[in-house]
Amino acid sequence: MNETNKIKVGIIGGTGYTGKELLTLCSNHPKIDSISIFAQSTAGKSIYDIFPDLVGLMNDIVVKSADEIDYSLDIYFIALPHGISLKFVPELIKKGKKVVDLGGDFRLNSVDLYKKWYKFDHSESDLLSEKTYGLADTLDSSNYEKSLIANPGCYPTSVLLGLIPFIQTYSKKVLSISTVSYSGTSGAGKAPNASLLLSEMHGNAKAYNLNSHRHEPEILQVLVEKGLGGAPFSFSTHLLPLASGIYSTSVIHLKENLDESEVKSVYLNYYKNSPFVRLRETPPEIRWVLGTNFCDINLSTGEKRIIITSSIDNLIKGASGQAVQNMNKLYDWDERLGILPRRQTL
Repeated sequence: MNETNKIKVGIIGGTGYTGKELLTLCSNHPKIDSISIFAQSTAGKSIYDIFPDLVGLMNDIVVKSADEIDYSLDIYFIALPHGISLKFVPELIKKGKKVVDLGGDFRLNSVDLYKKWYKFDHSESDLLSEKTYGLADTLDSSNYEKSLIANPGCYPTSVLLGLIPFIQTYSKKVLSISTVSYSGTSGAGKAPNASLLLSEMHGNAKAYNLNSHRHEPEILQVLVEKGLGGAPFSFSTHLLPLASGIYSTSVIHLKENLDESEVKSVYLNYYKNSPFVRLRETPPEIRWVLGTNFCDINLSTGEKRIIITSSIDNLIKGASGQAVQNMNKLYDWDERLGILPRRQTL
């Protein structure tokens, strides 16, 4: 490979769970020449000290201060808590850089939604309309003309990949949708939280953020764009005693019965060019997707209803894997580069 065709990558906030997955994926990517990491509390530390298990799997990197961003790189992944990406993205875009933001700061289309759901004033309304919502398996090359990619949330990825083909085809037959999702605790990040201790979660499961989860408006926003209309939609989230994984079950109540084989044909056609979506004959299991960038989906029809189950690894398909997939599509590369083959869990 001609070395001049390779790119230089920056990861801002690269020492959390998603940052670690990004590091692993990018270090094995044939089109990436170098990786720079920028952070705050871990600035000056070695990646080997932060993630000892990466010794021998990639070259060591010393973390740079996030206050000293190097604007000479080609693309920047941002893996920061909500509200902090706003500090970096505008200047990166202004300097002509490509950006994939793994946080929630640019996923929604309205500043009013940020005020309501994220409790902060969004200062970059123009960028909200100048971004691509990067649900990679639903996009083609024409969707990657913008420099800012808003990487979808983990729950929205699992829910939307399961629902979009149905909504686009059968929206007028929908009475209501109820989605229940379950996640491993790594979705909350590395910050200490007593409620997520092993002694609290082992052998336990619980609902959380009912009627207030920030991923709800993100999901609904896309469903409405795809034709949902005014049909009621509910979304509830739960924690499982697992480190990684997401499982979503959507029950769609219908005005009339549908033929299951016909619905499956719709999905097979919709995802025929999507290497990371697998349609299953039985409901998927979390263990099938852990350590991968796959989303597994199953459809089951009943009396005036259809139940759609889907499962992903929240740190990979729900974050870093999809981010790399978006980078590949942004550069018009094979979207599998650096991602397949791979299987590694926390």
